Amino acid sequence: MDQRTSGWRFADDRGRTASAPRTPERVVAYIRAGAALQDHGLRPVAVFGSAHDGPLADPAKAGSLPLGEVAYLGPGPALDAAAVLDRRPDLVVAVGYEPDQVYGLDPDAAKQLEEQVPLVLIDVGQDRTLDGLRDRTAALAASLGAAEPRARREEEAARRALRAAAERSGGARVLALSPAGAGTVHLARPGAWPDLRALADLGVRTAAPAPGPGVNWACGDWNTVALLEPDVVLVDVRANAEPLVSLGDVPAWRELTARATVVPWNPELPCSARAHADFFGAVAAALAARTP
Repeated sequence: MDQRTSGWRFADDRGRTASAPRTPERVVAYIRAGAALQDHGLRPVAVFGSAHDGPLADPAKAGSLPLGEVAYLGPGPALDAAAVLDRRPDLVVAVGYEPDQVYGLDPDAAKQLEEQVPLVLIDVGQDRTLDGLRDRTAALAASLGAAEPRARREEEAARRALRAAAERSGGARVLALSPAGAGTVHLARPGAWPDLRALADLGVRTAAPAPGPGVNWACGDWNTVALLEPDVVLVDVRANAEPLVSLGDVPAWRELTARATVVPWNPELPCSARAHADFFGAVAAALAARTP
């Protein structure tokens, strides 16, 4: 029986089952989820951002989405249900960091949407593993008709290369951060991020800020970064982070980049084998460059 006409069902990470008479084809998604679906060969008709986003789509979050062909509806909190429904979706795909909470959209708008269109939420909270995030998104994509991505083989190859590079690096330290200005930087707590935990699982030595306030981030200055002595620095390149070009006059930043390898980092990595392969490959290359 043709899956497209035999009915469609998918149980999301809230324990709710979304259903439709036929397999959805017109998907509106949070931009991170849309980027992951694009990596599975499923192009959404539109995407929306979060409160951190502006009137233009963030290229870092968009991944391989062709932004010239996929409508960007703007930051989700500014959207009402009508703005999303105007795109005639037969499915909305959202992410969540808290149980039963749609990230990005205004709660009332999300409730109104779900009363009219199936809505699937993928939990991307810190308790999830990177493999789990990938597999949940792959399961949703498969339910929508996507084939198993060939990128899974590339992801496994990148993992092997990263583990080997970590072993040869002599204990090179990797630090992830998000610039906030000339005097302030947010330092990622590695245990709070699925992608950073995955690095540690593959033998990468991660640098962590001192215990203190902040679950995901610790706030400090550029001298704090220097004291951690990282060999590789993963730098947040989302549009809401301070652009690196504005840090040229910060002495501590200049000194850091003179001795450490800088790798662009997207804390909202698309949950796909393609994106994970690229991430592992970039870190592996940076560690290889630091090999004694």
